[in-house]
Amino acid sequence: MTQKSNIKNYTDIRQSGFVMRFLPEKLRPYALLMRLDRPIGWWLLLLPGWWSIALASGGISGMDAHKWVLMTLFLIGAVAMRGAGCVVNDLWDRHIDKLVERTRGRPLASGMVSVKQGFAFLGGLLFVGACILLSLSEKAIILGFAVLPLIALYPYMKRITYWPQLFLGITFNFSALIGWAAVHNEISAAPVLLYLGGIFWTIGYDTIYAHQDKEDDVMAGVKSTALKFGRNSKRLVFCVYLMAIVLISVAIMSVKMNPTILALLMLPIFHMAWQLRSWNMDDQENSLRIFKSNRYFGLLLVIICLL
Repeated sequence: MTQKSNIKNYTDIRQSGFVMRFLPEKLRPYALLMRLDRPIGWWLLLLPGWWSIALASGGISGMDAHKWVLMTLFLIGAVAMRGAGCVVNDLWDRHIDKLVERTRGRPLASGMVSVKQGFAFLGGLLFVGACILLSLSEKAIILGFAVLPLIALYPYMKRITYWPQLFLGITFNFSALIGWAAVHNEISAAPVLLYLGGIFWTIGYDTIYAHQDKEDDVMAGVKSTALKFGRNSKRLVFCVYLMAIVLISVAIMSVKMNPTILALLMLPIFHMAWQLRSWNMDDQENSLRIFKSNRYFGLLLVIICLL
């Protein structure tokens, strides 16, 4: 049986993406395992780190060669560590993934990659992440190693709490703290506010994402904010998005306060309002589209932090 025939008709694996079209057949399962076909995950992991580096540098005028190197290292690290997180998640969830229509074609669930191969690949990704982390400042290194247990524990949270999105936010936004520490080798109020704002942002966009799987999650015994809040999920997303934009705006204005920044902050606010207005929680494709649009929200904030 070929690898392609293992992948079901309804799946989150992109058949038309570059992984399935261009990569050698032997590499495809590993690329799919680390979600190279779906870059939105590493974008969402990366963007808080870019906010922090740009803000800590005082904007584009303070972005010397070292800061641009940091931005590049964070990009590589985000791809590697998002990949590592996906491998950990799929190792934990391989039996559950077989029960969920969207995920049953994933490499570990479908048998394209064995558990032993998955652990070996995880070790390689963690090695890449460690090499990048060890090139940063002392406090950034400490923060980087502190988040590793959270990465390992996150997949378990959906089994014991209806708030795995909160735990994901706590884990996913550590790059806001690490980015600031990489520039200044210390932590101040601004990166903490960015971090807290990022947590609320993550709760919002991952609740939207979770509405794709709510029926399968009930059958699989998986918990989420989408199931906890049900038809009231849009109210939850409104509240956490409001908290996110307030905290992130205060963080930015604590470093650079001027009328231009205040005006530009309306753009991500309008984007969040558009998400809430456009989201249909009963439409899987719509939920995925709104979830993915958060990359543009994050990039707007990168631009604002660079100005």
